[in-house]
Amino acid sequence: MERVLITSAIPYINGIKHLGNLVGSQLPADLFARYNRGRGREVLFLCATDEHGTPAELAAAKAGMDVAEYCAKMHAVQAEIAQGFRLSFDHFGRSSSPQNHRLTQHFAGRLADAGLISEVSERQVYSNADGRFLPDRYIEGTCPNCGYDKARGDQCENCTKQLDPTDLIEPRSAISGSTDLQVRETKHLYLRQSSMRDQLNAWIDSKTDWPILTTSIAKKWLNDGDGLQDRGITRDLDWGIPVKKGTQEWPGMEGKVFYVWFDAPIEYIACAAEWVDAGKGSDWERWWRTDMGAQDVRYVQFMGKDNVPFHTLSFPATILGSGEPWKLVDYIKSFNYLNYDGGQFSTSQGRGVFMDQALSILPSDYWRWWLLSHAPETSDSEFTWENFQAGVNKDLADVLGNFVSRITKFCRSKFGEVIPEAGAYGAQEARVMADLQARLDAIKRIWRR
Repeated sequence: MERVLITSAIPYINGIKHLGNLVGSQLPADLFARYNRGRGREVLFLCATDEHGTPAELAAAKAGMDVAEYCAKMHAVQAEIAQGFRLSFDHFGRSSSPQNHRLTQHFAGRLADAGLISEVSERQVYSNADGRFLPDRYIEGTCPNCGYDKARGDQCENCTKQLDPTDLIEPRSAISGSTDLQVRETKHLYLRQSSMRDQLNAWIDSKTDWPILTTSIAKKWLNDGDGLQDRGITRDLDWGIPVKKGTQEWPGMEGKVFYVWFDAPIEYIACAAEWVDAGKGSDWERWWRTDMGAQDVRYVQFMGKDNVPFHTLSFPATILGSGEPWKLVDYIKSFNYLNYDGGQFSTSQGRGVFMDQALSILPSDYWRWWLLSHAPETSDSEFTWENFQAGVNKDLADVLGNFVSRITKFCRSKFGEVIPEAGAYGAQEARVMADLQARLDAIKRIWRR
């Protein structure tokens, strides 16, 4: 039996996700999982909550809760909403799991042994008002690239440009709002991904069937400006995976944790181990290790375009750099943004339609249909209440609803309660069946099987 491994970009734990998150990763991944199961393939569909980093700490503080307690509560909330949208995950894990702790520390040890991690003394923003170093996402300011005034210290969510906190114009603390900031020296670990540039470039070039959106973003990060840069993988935070070299302590890194974007993609693998430990499956290594059977697996990832750089460069660098036979992704399906009524959806700003709100208004199938039929594949698309209402009323109620109503009424009036046996098909039926078969064949060709 053919096997397909599917992962959806894991959503941050900091609140309920909006429709843009849903259509940019989880929902199309669910559609693909259902398609492959329908074709008789063995499917492992994994997702999880991304529970580390500043978004979790800030959201927990705002809620007046301990961060571990907050994450446990919000994981349960997100899992329940996923069920409400009938997302058919085989397992919905947590990046804070013991499995991910062990695996992240294992990868760090392997990378260190391979000479791919360096200790770097860097200048980092310190908030006098908060009495602490501020990790990237604890700093907000104006993006120097596009002028967006709520850019974070790691990346601008408006133009997706990667940033350092010191790049921001008029930076301020996301905790207190204070502008009383100064730059001090601290030491962190960096993944030397720049040394793997040629290897990553050749690997990306081998993926000739990837969407243009995916490849263009990866190539831009590889080649623009000074090219691929080394990336910090530790932060001065209390909540996260403690920095260790495998099972050994890492001298000089006491009190630090791994950066969320280092451990979050590793959760894809750890999630499979969680799936087994939860009694839902067995032999997770046959999905993830090519020396244990994963060479026969087709691995497909789904994500929004802002997640592409980490999944095409940093995570593959981690996998390749480990020197171990882990499964690399075969296909990355990326999406543009679904915007909201003239602006962007935003979880942090509470802007847009959120998944729990949507379910309270209409059953999930209305939303699943509209979002999938307006998926932002080739360009950004936009949700407006007027378009949603018009689409539901016209396409579902008028077109599909009338078709079903007329056919069922006709069958009942002519044949009673018994559907007659099919006889010889006429020319019109033959044309419809041929058209449907042609469409199915086109879908098969797109996915090459």
